[in-house]
Amino acid sequence: MTIDQTMVFLILALTMALFVWDHWRYDVVAGIALMASVYTGIVPLENAFEGFGHPAVITVACVLVISQALQSCGLVELFLKYLAYARGSITRQIAANCTVTAFLSAFMNNIGALALMLPIALRDAQKAGRPASRLLIPLSFASLLGGLVTLVGTPPNIIIATFRAKNVGEPFSMFDFTPVGLVVALSGILYLITIGWRLLPRNTAGTDMDSNDKFHIARYITEVRIPAESPLIATSVSELEKTCENEVSVMVILRNDRRIMAPPSVELLQAGDVLILEGHSEILQPLFENPGLVEAGAEVVDPEWLKSPDVRVIEAVVMPNSAIEGLSMRKFGMHNRYGVNLLAVAREGHAARTRLKHIKYKTGDVLLLQGETQALEELCLSLGCLAIKNRGLEITPRRGVLLIPGIFGLGILAAAMGWVPVQISFASVVGALVLLKMVSLRTAYRSIEWPVIVLLGFLIPIGEALQTTGATEVISRGILSVGDDFPIWSLLALIMGISMVLSDLVHNTPTAVLMAPVALSLATGLNLPPDPFLMAVAIGAASPYLTPIGHQSNTLVMGPGGYSFGDYWRVGLLLDMVIMVVAVPMILWVWM
Repeated sequence: MTIDQTMVFLILALTMALFVWDHWRYDVVAGIALMASVYTGIVPLENAFEGFGHPAVITVACVLVISQALQSCGLVELFLKYLAYARGSITRQIAANCTVTAFLSAFMNNIGALALMLPIALRDAQKAGRPASRLLIPLSFASLLGGLVTLVGTPPNIIIATFRAKNVGEPFSMFDFTPVGLVVALSGILYLITIGWRLLPRNTAGTDMDSNDKFHIARYITEVRIPAESPLIATSVSELEKTCENEVSVMVILRNDRRIMAPPSVELLQAGDVLILEGHSEILQPLFENPGLVEAGAEVVDPEWLKSPDVRVIEAVVMPNSAIEGLSMRKFGMHNRYGVNLLAVAREGHAARTRLKHIKYKTGDVLLLQGETQALEELCLSLGCLAIKNRGLEITPRRGVLLIPGIFGLGILAAAMGWVPVQISFASVVGALVLLKMVSLRTAYRSIEWPVIVLLGFLIPIGEALQTTGATEVISRGILSVGDDFPIWSLLALIMGISMVLSDLVHNTPTAVLMAPVALSLATGLNLPPDPFLMAVAIGAASPYLTPIGHQSNTLVMGPGGYSFGDYWRVGLLLDMVIMVVAVPMILWVWM
């Protein structure tokens, strides 16, 4: 091996180790890898940031904006009657949920499709008295299976298409993935309907939205009274909360015959007020030593009692790339900014028993929030949280329910017919949506998952360096030296299996970027067309079913479903086998 090849492998090994370690964000790790590649001369200076102008980056960004537009226009409401009919049996409900989710995911972001269906699935599970844990992993996996069907269904497909364009001269078109992807998706959904859901636990923690077992909220609620001589009279709610390091929330003020729900931070305390306080027991106990407060008793409080026509208690999931991800309550006070009380946090289906100020919000955390309806909606929209209870789904279509899909359909048609490249077609769709005020500029920028865009921009030059340094030839020669006499189907299965493992450990995007050059080099070494090997990478990279960290869809359902790490591989391992058994012969039939 040359020095450049050795350096490439060392940088890749370090990058993979940092991805698996998961201490730093994946876009930061990709940036470190790019800088290391530039300083060692593997990536030329003039090519360091050319990845940000790559067609794959533009296409992914446009798909994210279009997905947000489809998500907000009420498209899913067209399927509500069908979903309600399927509520009769659990098999029928899973079949309906998975089919709709996969269909949506074929044309929009996986997370966007899941976010549309998650509240509906939870609502239907609650109405039917079924554990949500039997429904949510199939829903997440269906969102990933649907992405296999079209070019824009998942970022790995877009990346694979652009690598083909650079090496063959023409990218995969919009529906080149459909013959293989559709059969694989249908086979995967059939497995989830018949076998997959039966392997999942019957968790009640993820089902009962008002369960004290989920949040242990009663442990932290106490009543205190403001006596006539209290120095706290005329003190605002925010000042009282600040004395407790903002770790105590005033949920209710009982004043004469009034009940003030989620009182505003400027509300002044009066003599005789009874305050319903929520906070960790370590914080509440010193309050009773305050001469301005008298303990009125502690009792189990039903979260329903904390509601009123204007005030609700909801559960919201922290979405990927949320504004509060990685922040703690100490650094981000919801009450002061939005007038919303954070009552408790559940992680992996269980209450967080540590003090709230020490908890750093993570994707998939379920937050129990109390506040006015408008404030809760503003908080969820601004911070990137998904309300999964008391969402108040609109049954009537919203503005753009037909126009937005229509414009998107024209963009798909233009790309599928080859009139313009897909990145130009979808950029035109985004421009039309903004000009027609179907999507605001602010929403468009906010809907783009910038860490994914940065990750792509940083990794694409490294993927190209694998080819220019000859590192991919070293890898392909190593594979051929071991499996030179192996049949083609076994090499396709090997490439697909490696891609599956990598996508479970790191992320589907870097898996596609790094494995595509290897697939191309292997095809060249065998004097075979590259398409079967690229398709194997596309299927494998888009199949992270074994862990909750393999894809954000898996992480998102972990809290609401109350899943453990093992629940994913129990269902996902068999699904990987089904995909490989179906995909390899289909690839050979369609592309050889």
